[in-house]
Amino acid sequence: MQNDEIANAFDEIGDLLELQGANTFRVRAYRNAARTLRDLSDSIADLVADPKFDLDELPGIGKDLAGKIRTLVTTGSIPQLDELRAVVPPGVAEMLRIPGLGPKKVATLFKEHGIDSLASLKKAALAGEIAGIKGFGKKTEQTILANIDQAAEAAQRTLFAVAAESVEPVIRHLRARDVVSHVEAAGSYRRRLETVGDLDVIAAATDAEAVMDALAAQSLVEAVLSRGPTKMRVRLRTGLELDLRVLEEASYGAGLVYFTGSKAHNIVLRRRGQQRGLKVNEYGVFRGEKSIAGRSEEDVYAALELPWIPPELREDRGEFDLAESGTLPTLVTTDDIRGDLHMHTTASDGTATIAEMALAAKALGRKYIAITDHSKRVSMARGLDSKRLREHWKEIDRVNGEIQGIEILKGIECDILEDATMDLPDDVLAEADWVIAVLHYGLKQPRERIMKRLVAAVRHPYVDAIGHPSGRLIGRRKGADIDYTALFKAAAEHGVLVEINANPQRLDLDDVQAHAAKKHGLKIVIDTDAHSTEGLEMTQYGIHQARRAGLEAKDVANTRTLAQFRKLLVKRL
Repeated sequence: MQNDEIANAFDEIGDLLELQGANTFRVRAYRNAARTLRDLSDSIADLVADPKFDLDELPGIGKDLAGKIRTLVTTGSIPQLDELRAVVPPGVAEMLRIPGLGPKKVATLFKEHGIDSLASLKKAALAGEIAGIKGFGKKTEQTILANIDQAAEAAQRTLFAVAAESVEPVIRHLRARDVVSHVEAAGSYRRRLETVGDLDVIAAATDAEAVMDALAAQSLVEAVLSRGPTKMRVRLRTGLELDLRVLEEASYGAGLVYFTGSKAHNIVLRRRGQQRGLKVNEYGVFRGEKSIAGRSEEDVYAALELPWIPPELREDRGEFDLAESGTLPTLVTTDDIRGDLHMHTTASDGTATIAEMALAAKALGRKYIAITDHSKRVSMARGLDSKRLREHWKEIDRVNGEIQGIEILKGIECDILEDATMDLPDDVLAEADWVIAVLHYGLKQPRERIMKRLVAAVRHPYVDAIGHPSGRLIGRRKGADIDYTALFKAAAEHGVLVEINANPQRLDLDDVQAHAAKKHGLKIVIDTDAHSTEGLEMTQYGIHQARRAGLEAKDVANTRTLAQFRKLLVKRL
C-alpha cells in the first residue's frame, strides 16, 4: 500500500469519529498520524515488513496506531474504519468540506433530519429548510449555498500530490515492459494542475495487448472497467480511475499533445493547422491523407510553425504569442532553488529539531533556510511569545555555529491580527533575520478589512514577505477576499516579497496571481512550510505552480545565493 492510502484511511477515521462526537484528543491523534505518514519519505509497507523497525518510533504513532497500520498494510482494511463506514454514509463526511459546517452541525443534519449527502443538503438549503433548524439560521444556509458546489467538485477531484502516489508507480511499472518505448501521464496531471480528475496515461508500444495485460497486473489496480484494442480503463485502489491509450510510435507525440490538453490550447492548435491546410488530431498532423508529423511533440509544434511549449503553459493564456515571438520563458526548476524560508520545528508544531531540519535541507542541496515557527496567536500550535522566541533564536545561533555548509536564518511566521497589528512587538521583530507575515484567523472578514490588515503588514518596517496570502486550503476552505492588485502594488512599493506556499493543500499564491505578481515586478519566494524533514521535499509542488505562472529563476528570490538574497530585503539593508 502507498503511504497516502494509509494516511487517507486515518484521515477518514478522524472525520467519522468527529461526526460521532468522539473525544477531541482521539480525533487529533488520527489527524497527526495521517500527517506523519503522508510526509514520510520511506515506504510504510517496507517499514512494516522490516522486523527491526518499530512503527511507534515514528512521531505521533503509538502502539495502538502502529497496530492499526500493520493491520491495514497486511490485510488491506481496518475493522474500525469498516464499522464507522457502516454507520456514517460517505456523503455525510463530504459535508465537512463546507466552511462553517463543523461535526456537530453535520451530525445534526444527518441524525435528526436525514440529510446524508451534498445533493440532499443543497436541495434542503434551496428550499429554505436549513434556516429553520435550531442552531443554523439564514446565515448558515447562505454559507452552505455559497460553498456547496466547490465542496462537490473537491469530492470528485484529487490533490495533485495525492494523485502522484497513484500514477507514478503505474508509469514506472509500464516503463519496465520491453514492448513499451515511451510512456507518460497526460491530462491535467501533466499540466500540473492543483487538482486532477481521472488520470490519462499514453504509451507507445509494439504490442498493445501486452501493455494492457501489464497494467491489469499492476498491484494498484483494483478492477478493469473496460478494455478495447488499444484503450483500457481501470479503477485504482485509491478510488481514482485511469485511462491507458496505446499508440503506434509514429503517433505518440501527437497523442501526447492531444491528451495533455488543455482543451483551449488544442483548439488553437487545430485552428493553426486549418489555416495552413493541415489537419491536427491525436494520430498526427496531416496534409490531406499524408502524415507529416506526430512521432514527437516537437515535430507536432514544428509542423504548426511553433517551438515546443511546456505542458504547464498549455492553457491558451498567452503562450502562443510568446512562442511566435520567441520569448517563451525558461521555466524555473527545483534545481534552481537554493533556500527554503518557511518551516517549523518542535518549538511550535513541527516534528523535528532545528538541527534535523537544517541537515535535511542541506542533504537536498539547500544553502540556507529560515526557521519560522508560529507566533503566539496560533496557540493550538504552541505559538511563541517574545520570551520563548528569543530563547529559540539563541538555540538557532548555537546550531548555526555547529553545522557547516548551510546558513540558518532566525525567522518567525508572525500572524497579522484581526485588528491589523502584528502578533509580536516591533522590538522583537527587529531582531529577526526574516519575518513572514500571514493571515490565519478572520479570513471571512470583508475585503476592506482584509486589505487593511495586509497593507498594514506590507508597510510594517520589519515584515519581509507575505506568506500563503489568501489562507486557502484547496477544496476545504476558501481564501480571504483579496484585492491582489492593491496588495501587489503595495508590496512593490515597500520591497516586500510574496510567497508561493508549496504545501499541496495550499499552493498559495495560485498560478494566476503568481503571474500577476511577476507583472507587478515582485519577487516571489517558493517555500515548503515544512513541519517535518520529509516535508522539505514539497518544493516540487511550489515549482509546479510557479511554472504554470510562467516564472523563471530570476523571478524567484530564493534561487539566489544568500548574499544576493539579502540584497532583496530592502528593509534590512
